[in-house]
Amino acid sequence: MLTLHNSWTAMGRRLQLMGVAFVTLWMSTLAAQAIETRADYALVMDARNGVVLFEKNADARMSPASMSKLMTVLMVFEALESGDITEDELFYVSDEAWRRGGASSGGSTMFLEARSKVSVRDLLRGVIIQSGNDACIVLAEGIAGSEGSFAELMTERAQELGMQQSTFANATGLPDPSHKTSARDLAILTQELINKHSNYYGLFAERDFTWNKIRQRNRNPLLYAGIGADGLKTGHTEDSGYGLVASAEQNGRRLIVVVNGLTSKTERSSEARKLMTWGFRAFRNEMLVGAGEEVARLPVWHGDASTVSVAPAKRFDVVAPKGGGLRRMVATMIYEKPVLAPIQKGDVVATLRVTMPGLAPQETELVAQTTVERGNFMSRAFSSLGHLIFSGE
Repeated sequence: MLTLHNSWTAMGRRLQLMGVAFVTLWMSTLAAQAIETRADYALVMDARNGVVLFEKNADARMSPASMSKLMTVLMVFEALESGDITEDELFYVSDEAWRRGGASSGGSTMFLEARSKVSVRDLLRGVIIQSGNDACIVLAEGIAGSEGSFAELMTERAQELGMQQSTFANATGLPDPSHKTSARDLAILTQELINKHSNYYGLFAERDFTWNKIRQRNRNPLLYAGIGADGLKTGHTEDSGYGLVASAEQNGRRLIVVVNGLTSKTERSSEARKLMTWGFRAFRNEMLVGAGEEVARLPVWHGDASTVSVAPAKRFDVVAPKGGGLRRMVATMIYEKPVLAPIQKGDVVATLRVTMPGLAPQETELVAQTTVERGNFMSRAFSSLGHLIFSGE
């Protein structure tokens, strides 16, 4: 049965015989202290499981400025990993890319020369480290033929990822009435970059890049703060204010912070650092149950066995608040009652859901640990009779 690890203590257990069965365990946990921010939009997320620790206007549509370049980067990462393009492939710098994103544009630039050819590898660094609008446009044109077509692909991919508030009009983040996203969407995007593209994520930690004999430093202020930050992207326009998407890792825990709508670079740096530091200090990750560790034995209907053992296929860690007063946490096992045979070993038959005050539910699937074949006529008859008697139906 379920063993509670580390500081978790089982306080009781209850089974409710309903159409869906629940097993509830009462546990103690420490409540996290509240925090405030000057940012108009903010979100703090655990990168591993997506648990949101803090949010402010997280679903409101906002102008992301250069933070939307993270979507451009994701599209390039995916094109590289699918083999559609290669790092050494040379992309042409069109007059349009040079005019709208080059040195004469007055915006962030990689200082590309018109009608030159540049490798995808260097263009990626120009986007990630130098925030070059020209590099973004060249990549967009090289992959999709035009920046407009690339922006349509960005929006489609964002919707596939569950970025419900996001529509992209360009590859750069330059102001456009239809170019919008949200703090939550940027966190979802960042989680995808970190968890699915580790081969390329290290580019975000590079502190400088030189192109055309011009050296530019990475603009992410948290890279220099000594708090384990290794990415991702700043943004600023008059419409959006100052924003930052950042990630840091400490002692095996990784957090994502999104802020936007701040009034200065200094405020952006201080607010992002404050939220990141708070997230590490106020919460911890705990292993609730190990991979393959039996959580319960569920009743089986019409099987050659009356029960089946269930366990998570992988270790289930939960994010828990620490510091402050004790609060109650509830773990609920949800499954269709009873489980109908046949059941194959490894089939998903239940969900273990953990809820805590102030946090979204955290869940893991529970899989059958053995195969239960369909029983013969007599065993099925007794199973049906027992179900009717004990369920009260």
